[in-house]
Order: sequence, then C-alpha cells, then structure tokens
Amino acid sequence: MPQLDRILARLESGAASQIILEADSPICCLTDTGTHAVSQQVLSSKQVLALVSELADADQKVLVATGRGIRFLYSWNAQQWLVEQDGSSAHTRLTVRKHVEELNVSSEPMATPAPELRRYRASDVPFGDSTDSTLARERLESLLLEQVRRGAADLHLRVGEPPILRLGGDLIRIEDQAILDDPSVSHMVRSIMPAKNKAEFDEHWDTDFAHEITGVSRFRVNVLRDRNGTAAVIRTISTTTVTVEQMGITPEVQQLCALTKGLVLVTGPTGSGKSTTLCALVDLINRSRHDHIITIEDPIEFVHQSKKCLITQRQVGVHTQSFKSALRAALREDPDIILVGELRDLETIAIALETAETGHLVFGTLHTSTAASTVNRIVDQFPADRQDQIRVMLAESLKGVVSQTLCKKIGGGRVAAREILLVNKAVSSMIREGKTVQINNIIQTQKKLGMETLNDALINLVKSKTVEADEAYVKCAEKKDMAAKLRALGYNLDGLAADE
Repeated sequence: MPQLDRILARLESGAASQIILEADSPICCLTDTGTHAVSQQVLSSKQVLALVSELADADQKVLVATGRGIRFLYSWNAQQWLVEQDGSSAHTRLTVRKHVEELNVSSEPMATPAPELRRYRASDVPFGDSTDSTLARERLESLLLEQVRRGAADLHLRVGEPPILRLGGDLIRIEDQAILDDPSVSHMVRSIMPAKNKAEFDEHWDTDFAHEITGVSRFRVNVLRDRNGTAAVIRTISTTTVTVEQMGITPEVQQLCALTKGLVLVTGPTGSGKSTTLCALVDLINRSRHDHIITIEDPIEFVHQSKKCLITQRQVGVHTQSFKSALRAALREDPDIILVGELRDLETIAIALETAETGHLVFGTLHTSTAASTVNRIVDQFPADRQDQIRVMLAESLKGVVSQTLCKKIGGGRVAAREILLVNKAVSSMIREGKTVQINNIIQTQKKLGMETLNDALINLVKSKTVEADEAYVKCAEKKDMAAKLRALGYNLDGLAADE
C-alpha cells in the first residue's frame, strides 16, 4: 500500500485540504489553522519523488522520474486526487488534493485497483533508468530492514503475493504490503545484483550472491524464475560472528577445532543452520590458535575479522572460478585450516579428502540428515572401482560429523538438534569395511565420549520443554524409535505416527 494512502484519510475527512511534499521538510498537511507536519523524517528530493511514484501509473512513472512537470490523477477510496508539482518552488515540491471537475486535468484518470490489492510497480520504468533503479533498491532495502527488525530468517518475493517472511519457522505475509508483479520483483532484485550475476541469471535463470546494508546485516540472495516470473529468497546473515557458547555447541565438538589435520563435516537440510555452526567453529579457532584459515564460499556469508589467526575469504565466481580450483590452489597458499562452503561434486570431495590426509584441517558441508548417510553419500559419489579406496581414505581422514536440524521452540524462535559422531577406531573400522549401518549403534553406546543420535538430541529438547513432542517427531530420522520414546514419556502423537 502506498505510504500516502494513510494520510489521504485526513483529506477525505476534511481535517486537511492538502498534503505537501517538499524536499528538506517533513510531510505536511494544510489545515484551516496553517501547515502542520505529520511526520518527523525530513525528506530528500529523491524520497519525495519515491512517495509520489507509488501513486503513479506506468506512464506517469516516467514523468515522475524526470522530476519535472508532474501532474496526474490518483484513485483512492472511490475518490480522485490530484498530484501536482509546484513549478515555482526552488525545491522539489508537490501537493496532493481532492480533484474537482473544474481543474480540467489533461491526463485521464488512472484505473487503480482497490488499495488493499494495489500492486507496487516502482520498477515499471525501463531498468536502464538510474532513478528507477534507485527507487527499486530503496523499496527492497525497506523490506530487508523490516526483515531484520522482526528477526525473520528469510524474505520471499513472489509474483502474485505480497512480500513474505519466514518467522520462527513459519511463512508470514507482511500486512499492508501490496501484491508484487513480475517487473517490480525483477527490478528490485536487479537493483542490488552484481553485473556478473545479472549475466548469469539472464543465461541460466538462477543465481546466488550476497548483499549488505552497512551497519544492519548481510544477506544471502537467491534469484530464480518460476511459472509466474522472477522470484527471490533473501536470507538474513548477521554482521557479527556467532560463538560456540551462543550456539550451545558441546565441548566435545569444540575439541575438533584443536585438530591439526582431518575432515570435519557439518550436515543437514537446507536452512538447518550449517553455515552458522561453521561460523562459530571458525570463530573459536580464530580466538584460540595462530594459524592461516582459508574459506571458500558461494557466496561469502559471515565475514570474519582476523584475530589470532590470519583469515582469507574467497567467493566462488568473484575471487575464484570454482570450489575445486580454489581448493587446489589453497594448497599453495600456506593454509592450516580450509573451510569449503559446499562439497558439491566428486572432484571437490576427492581434493578435500587428499587435503585432510596431507596435514590440513578441512571443514565442509553436505546436505545429509544423519552421520551414516553422510558417509554413504561421500562414498557413492565415486565410481564402484574407486569406492574401496575412498572408504580407506575416509576412515583415516574423517574426524567428526555434526548433523543438525532446526526445530520450532515452544514460545517462539528455533533451536538446533544435533547428531554428533566423533570418529574413533571402532567407527573407522566400520567405515573401512562398509558397515555404515552399524554407526548409529556405536553413537548410542558411546554417549560418554560426547556422541549423540539425532533422536536422543530431540528427546532431550522435549524433556526440557524446549520443543513440542509433535515437532520432535516430524524432525526425527528414525520414526519408530522416536515414537516409542515419546510414548514412553506419556505423549500421544495423535496419528502422526501412523506411518510407523
């Protein structure tokens, strides 16, 4: 909904006769007793034009963008309102007042949907227009500020929907926001998109990049096309690094950061907080060791400042061509610790294994839900004739797997449940012999060493009244085992365990 719609109610009621929008002044209303400010913010010329542009139709937006000769009609609440520029003013100055026939406005009244359905079209002007690009960027960043203010994890932009936030694990449509169309979504995301990503999106129809609002937050942006047009998902990334203490990471997992070589994996589905956990582990190393850390990411999410360590952060597509080329080059860059944002393909996994074997500590992520499935995923990436060799390499180099999922907390927010596998001689033997199905049994019997299954982690969250039993059941990996444990605690799953 255009911001001025709220103020138009004053004109409709007769409490004021004009809205005055003038550069270097707040929004004002003209009443019988004089001019009165109705906002505290002093507007710039650009902001005045942005407010007016929200009222204009596609043709008039081009005129508004020039900042000269602005005069058009706007329909709101079954009334016609005249928006007109004061050409005699030395500043950008426009007024909005009720339209009467004798004004003889040359432009045709615009056909505007009802206010609650009116689409935001700040990007109807061709994207090459720099003024329009600025308006689109301001519009998007206002949504991002709202995202950060409300503590939302993601912002979804979709054609035919208002902006949507993921808040506490649920998707919430932002109230009082207009329905988006394809030009507005496209121009908003392209207003912050680097040139490389514009070319990539035009060719492949999806792209990833990072965006930062200084002093507010960093954001990870994915832009795609669906059946309705351009769409985007924008994730909040804190400008400050998180610590292992804040994340509740156990001392046993923290000890993995003291290793001098080996492979440590953080796994889980998309949106499970893998990057945040890795950030905390890197921060611990940064505070406690005197080493060189190289991170290879797509895009860079958390920005680390060198403390005791020297940190080099490289972004795929910006500072290097690919994960595998950056990982191969890293061996010539005097690293002690290497973080690989994603082990995407066979060659990247192979180089990571070799690097972990040759005296470096390697951290990486995979989209797997349990420790056993992580081992299987890595082995299955390779041809059958190489899998025995890879099992041997993995048995020697793998030091730990943290598989996590995010659960909705009782009372709001989310908490991570983590399965923890710490590789000892028994686990190495299982990996080498291909008996990964028995890894879960080892985790259950080695709790005193700091290992924990995902189901046990979830049960502990239920016992502590942190998450609901139904939520734990939905997020667990072994349904039968979880159902039995919950029933033993006296919980009724109300049919959720029907697939048991």
